[in-house]
Amino acid sequence: MWALVPALMSLLATSSAFGQEATYETFMEGAGSAFFTVSNLWLLIAAGLVFIMHLGFATLESGLTQSKNTVNILFKNVFIICMGTLTYALYGFNSMYPGDFNGFFAFGSPIPNSFSGADVVANMTADYADYTYWTDFIFQAMFAATAATIVSGAVAERIKLGSFMIAATLLVMFIYPITGSWEWGGGWLSEPFADFAGSSLVHAFGGFAAFAAVLVLGPRHGKYQAGGKIKPILGHSMPLATIGVFLLFLGWFGFNGGSVLNADPALVSLVFVTTAIAACAGGLSSILISWTVIKKPDLSMALNGILAGLVGITAGADSMGPWAAAAVGAIAGVLVVFAILFFDKIKVDDPVGAISVHGVCGMWGTIAVGIFGGGSLLWQIIGTVSISAFAFVSSLIIFLVVKAIFGLRVSLEEEVEGLDIGEHGQEAYPDFQVASKS
Repeated sequence: MWALVPALMSLLATSSAFGQEATYETFMEGAGSAFFTVSNLWLLIAAGLVFIMHLGFATLESGLTQSKNTVNILFKNVFIICMGTLTYALYGFNSMYPGDFNGFFAFGSPIPNSFSGADVVANMTADYADYTYWTDFIFQAMFAATAATIVSGAVAERIKLGSFMIAATLLVMFIYPITGSWEWGGGWLSEPFADFAGSSLVHAFGGFAAFAAVLVLGPRHGKYQAGGKIKPILGHSMPLATIGVFLLFLGWFGFNGGSVLNADPALVSLVFVTTAIAACAGGLSSILISWTVIKKPDLSMALNGILAGLVGITAGADSMGPWAAAAVGAIAGVLVVFAILFFDKIKVDDPVGAISVHGVCGMWGTIAVGIFGGGSLLWQIIGTVSISAFAFVSSLIIFLVVKAIFGLRVSLEEEVEGLDIGEHGQEAYPDFQVASKS
């Protein structure tokens, strides 16, 4: 990666001799352009894989919720990717990567409308040795919307659509870039804290934002009954949920593999292997522990175990060997089972297990870098606690304010009838009817 830097700096020093537009052309004719081109292409492919993860979230969330809320779930996911990309372009990207700043907060600004060839080369500093500014933006933009998607699943089936859209926009546009800048933008956590692809900066952030939102919103009607009984509210399509998890698994190769930030063969291949092994270890451990605890092989637990392993390895996929990754994933798979059961016990209603998968396992994965990945255990704990606490408090404030101004929850009648009819006036499955009992 760093081999390109001297050549680039030499080009910059002699740019006046080539003319501004010729600088980029001259670079692309040189020997260093081959690795640059491959790396840039790989990051764009990785961005596409992360984009596919949003389809995975949409199918997973809709599959694990009731059919009467399917349109609502899908609509929110369509909104999130559109809103997330545009707000990140308008403000978030340059707030998250501000250059020199105080280490805690920087105001954002819109991305530029165009670059000349010379500007492209000028952005190839030590931070942009293997990809362009545009590639960096689109790759990071695919990450940004994920935080709101995590919250979407946790508050499903009872939140007002408009209120969610307002809260999600504030969260993605202003809050997510702040914690992102702390580590990835060169802020106060940039050293020695390490979060390779976002176990805390993306997943724990989203998980604890979801936790705050659920506390403000309250549980679904009828979920928790008198005497401490828990009424299961079953998802309507386990095939959809399973498809969603496999799409997320596929997308995670871009999520983690792209975070190498170049096409280095050794490191990208290692990240692919640690990602896959952690996911499979998480799935297997969650199968075994849930079968032992609840006496049945539960598919939803197995699916969440895979996701737990993926979230867990995200912080250290580049710094661990395969068997360390297996340990991280397996522990995450155990943690997610007990976390889901715990949150149900304390009456925190999370229909898809997002708080457990992303919040709990995101923190675990970050701490694991200090155990298995050579990082500072103390700073890993400081970093993940700081990010999670900031996400929780910020989200709590946002949802309380939105609740006070606009209201947060649909009426009981609308919740019982389903948000598809109440919020959208359409059904996901209009040609299918439940057979009446004779």
